[in-house]
Amino acid sequence: MSTIKDIERIDITSHEYPDLLRDIPDPPKQLYCAGDISLLQEMSVSVVGSRKYTLYGKTVAEMVGRRLGECGIPVVSGLAYGIDAFAHEGALDAGGRVIGVLASGINRMAPKRNYALMMRGLEKGGLVLSEYEPDEPAEKYKYPRRNRIISGLSKCTAVIEANVNSGSLITAQHAMEQGRPVYAVPGNINSQFSIGCNLLIRDGAFPLVVIDDLIRHIGIDPGKTSDPVMQLGADERRVYDAAARYNGAPLDRLAEDTGMSAGSLNALVTVMEIKGIFSTYAGKVYIA
Repeated sequence: MSTIKDIERIDITSHEYPDLLRDIPDPPKQLYCAGDISLLQEMSVSVVGSRKYTLYGKTVAEMVGRRLGECGIPVVSGLAYGIDAFAHEGALDAGGRVIGVLASGINRMAPKRNYALMMRGLEKGGLVLSEYEPDEPAEKYKYPRRNRIISGLSKCTAVIEANVNSGSLITAQHAMEQGRPVYAVPGNINSQFSIGCNLLIRDGAFPLVVIDDLIRHIGIDPGKTSDPVMQLGADERRVYDAAARYNGAPLDRLAEDTGMSAGSLNALVTVMEIKGIFSTYAGKVYIA
């Protein structure tokens, strides 16, 4: 990893220090920042989730990041493996900007595997920051503390997938303590990857079933969108075309037509329900 030289220190008394973060319990006394520090003053949304994920979680994270990017809303995450990274990639693919919050100094970025993603975010006008000096290494105890900054920078936090031990639940807890709304993507009650999100919803988080609800919640009009069918990926289009041949198709028929596995098909159908393209009833999939 190359050294980033243009790192700016912002103290809590500086006018460049974000008010949202200053208002949380135990705010960091300083931030070390690389990139566009004006993003600290914009309304942003944190998107977090487990390092271990399903196809469903990956697809939803990319979709949420992309939609936020389309609406000009910066996406905040911890730049971890899995859901965090997919949300950033979705935002960047849509021309959006991202904010990465590290549990290490910027020049000791962890995880190293996501260094290229961090640099891509900076090249696209984003920001990376830490409360730790640039050459300070990551340590286990720093990750939960880092999470209070992720939620503290954000008007709202969205949890995509989380098991019971996921650090993203710590971020959600921080957000609730900070008085910030939390959204969680509902999932299969039998899946270890969804139990954390389902418990958050049980305990009062908003279920994230329409992405634009998240955008409206922070006071931004998502505006008109183009035909979602025209934005489908290749696999989604195969499923859509197969469903369009029937007036209500059971999943096994769609699997037969597309040649997809049951797991992949279930994930795609669920995502397309969230997009408003499909509806399901009595075991059949319908064009919405």
